[in-house]
Amino acid sequence: MFQTIINAFKIKEVRRKILITIALLFVYRLGCHIPVPGVNVFDGLEDYTFLQIMSAVSGGALTYGTFFAMGIGPYINASIIVQLLTVGIPALERLSKQGEEGKRKINNITRIVTLILAIAQAIGIIAAFKGSINTNQIFGSEGFTRFLSYAFLVVIYTAGACLTMWLGERITDYGVSNGISLLIFAGILSTAGTAILGLIGDLFVAETAQKAAWTLISFVIATIVIFAAIVAVDSAERKIPVQYAKQVKGRKMYGGQSTHIPIKVNASGVMPLIFAFAILSFPDLIMNLVGVSDNWWIRNMGSGSWPYMVILCVFILFFSYFYNQIQFNPDDISKSIQGNGGFIPGTRPGKPTADYLKKISNRITLFGAIFLALVALIPSIVFKAIGGEGLMNVFSATGLLIIVSVALEFDQALQSQIMMKNYKGFLK
Repeated sequence: MFQTIINAFKIKEVRRKILITIALLFVYRLGCHIPVPGVNVFDGLEDYTFLQIMSAVSGGALTYGTFFAMGIGPYINASIIVQLLTVGIPALERLSKQGEEGKRKINNITRIVTLILAIAQAIGIIAAFKGSINTNQIFGSEGFTRFLSYAFLVVIYTAGACLTMWLGERITDYGVSNGISLLIFAGILSTAGTAILGLIGDLFVAETAQKAAWTLISFVIATIVIFAAIVAVDSAERKIPVQYAKQVKGRKMYGGQSTHIPIKVNASGVMPLIFAFAILSFPDLIMNLVGVSDNWWIRNMGSGSWPYMVILCVFILFFSYFYNQIQFNPDDISKSIQGNGGFIPGTRPGKPTADYLKKISNRITLFGAIFLALVALIPSIVFKAIGGEGLMNVFSATGLLIIVSVALEFDQALQSQIMMKNYKGFLK
């Protein structure tokens, strides 16, 4: 990867895209440190598992209530909602199959949903943490002026979420790789850097030096092992061979080629984890927002409990198959192969091919779901065992997968840019 970056900087056009990406990421990180009047720190954030994850993804911006406090969260939620609705609403499904024009319309719908979710999320956060807000520093704390103060904060945080979305889209258009993924990547690494610097600082304190040294060494070893396992599984795929028969059209002969259909073990990526965590965190979030501090669910289904882990694994398994059904359609692939004069060796074209692809996909999805379940449980257990509680939210299952996936995606995007430039130079 480092060699790819060095080669990329040697090409003017690619170097320009990298610098644009870095500049826009700098603007995003700058916005994460711009204070908002009347807000210093959202006290009690540790009571909300879902908000803790959001804070880690935003680089701690949510904890300190800064301009980009909500980060890219509303856009991610909007994308998930629109993607799920695309499966159930025929009109959206038709748009998704209309090429660039349909994609542009779906993106506009996603932006509108992002705005709505950002407003709702800003209202929810302000309502939950209004005790941490000093309205005297905004418009005042009496009657209508207090309402104006809260409305001002809703507008500010909604604008921050929309600007974050805009920065991500500009990175995608003018920079390298997917901008939304890079914003999340930058936020997680920022939070990780803060936690690691805290450990390094403890090395120079006599009372905590030995514990900090053990935690830091164990953390580095555990991270390398976990990263290696994620990279190995993330790159693994099953290749289904496809043979195309020779066809004579006019005076020319077509076909006669051999290719394959790649089916990745972890084709769903981090999405099943996001769905599972969001659903399990939702009851706890609602109860905290309405002021319920003690009931059966909180006592027995808290994060880290055995029932929580079992239900989490079941949800990950379910959403892995659900998301796979959205992404991979064996019937369409079978029709496409048959329409182009192809076949899978040893399998008849048509429905037998679709059944064969479905069987292979279900088996691979099972292994991918088991992998995601292990990744959801093992990192938290390992980091808690070595004393790195502060790193658990940073390098959670979602954080680990995002870091690895985005790094691999960025490397592939750079390689594609370099290859495209070399190809154009060869043609000239």
